[in-house]
Amino acid sequence: QALEPIFMQIASYSPAAERNRQPILQVLSALLPPTGRALEVASGTGQHVAWFAAALPGWTWQPSDAQDAQFEAIAAWCTEAGVRNVLPPVLLDVLEPRWPHQGPAFDTPFDLIYCANMLHIAPWACCAGLMQGAARHLAVNGRLVTYGPYLENGVPTAPSNRDFDASLRERHPAWGIRRLEDVAQVAAAAGLHLAARHALPANNLLLVWNRQPSSP
Repeated sequence: QALEPIFMQIASYSPAAERNRQPILQVLSALLPPTGRALEVASGTGQHVAWFAAALPGWTWQPSDAQDAQFEAIAAWCTEAGVRNVLPPVLLDVLEPRWPHQGPAFDTPFDLIYCANMLHIAPWACCAGLMQGAARHLAVNGRLVTYGPYLENGVPTAPSNRDFDASLRERHPAWGIRRLEDVAQVAAAAGLHLAARHALPANNLLLVWNRQPSSP
């Protein structure tokens, strides 16, 4: 049941997050073990972290964002979901060498770092910041999962993604849908490699990155 009528007045709401949360969860449920520690980078409204925490109660979730404007919304969504396995959100700027950039630094590795819909609405340097930070804070067998639209060599770009890319670049010259091959190159420089590619609805990809190169 959609929660939009409940939250339009008391918390930020993203229709896209409501649409894509279940397809993403289906991939995560098949990918992840029963228990673990997860960091969400760029949590936004908090709809994803609340949904995932409710469905994966054996996991502890740490939401974060570069600004605190949505922290009340994150708490509201988690309260509505009735979850107790979500920690208070922290300020985290992927470009900073210390995660989080305020408060105590992370001192325990994460089994999962999850980041959705950030790379195309952030300067390109944030891609390297994300990959380098993930390499610092992932457990040995941990995974980085990114989600969003990508351009791919040899794969026709959907008209909706072409239009979206143009609109992003009009809004900010440093924004734009990233080419998967460029992201993979930056990830490799940080010691991360693409392990799995999942095509999801609305021309989005869920990508799984880990420390081991993919088998030939």
